[in-house]
Amino acid sequence: MENNVAECVIFDMDGTLLDSERLCNQALLDTIPEINIPLDELICMFGGRRLAWMFDQIESRFDCVLPENIEQIYRTRVSELFETDLCAFPGVRDVLATLTVPYCIATSAPRTKVMHALKKTQLSEFFKDRIFSSYDIGSWKPDPGIFLHAAHQMNISAQNCLVVEDSEAGIQAAKSANMRVIQFCGALTQPIHDEFFKSYYDFPIPVS
Repeated sequence: MENNVAECVIFDMDGTLLDSERLCNQALLDTIPEINIPLDELICMFGGRRLAWMFDQIESRFDCVLPENIEQIYRTRVSELFETDLCAFPGVRDVLATLTVPYCIATSAPRTKVMHALKKTQLSEFFKDRIFSSYDIGSWKPDPGIFLHAAHQMNISAQNCLVVEDSEAGIQAAKSANMRVIQFCGALTQPIHDEFFKSYYDFPIPVS
């Protein structure tokens, strides 16, 4: 990335554009009573991860057997929380409206969830078809596949892309893709990366 200037910005969605990581992990607490750690610890543990991996970890760590339909139960609860509490982080719309380089979403979430969340928060107009899901390619963070796929689809070299992420898994994935990454620390997310920002009103990414 010459002169530290990005040719494309790749956004994660949950916990990065939308205050949804908190809601997704609250849904875990609501549907799996065996989980006995605070919400902020749960976010740190599972942020950006594949749902199936999360369920495996929960069964192992909390010594429980989840019902066969746990994914349906969980996603139903997530949808309920999204309907009542989902919102974009303050300042996101202003940033998206003023970015002067191409941008997109690369997320571990399924496309149906992404489309519903963007419509609910009135962000659909900003991304249109520039939405890339791990479920489309079978690669989940911290594997770099989804970011490399997004860069390819946007026709931008990986080293000229800049990733905005909130989770450890996402930051690892971006680094493995040879992309610069900056962490957004909103809601209950704590800084774990040298480059971070806490408000979209102080969006620090240099673009041209």
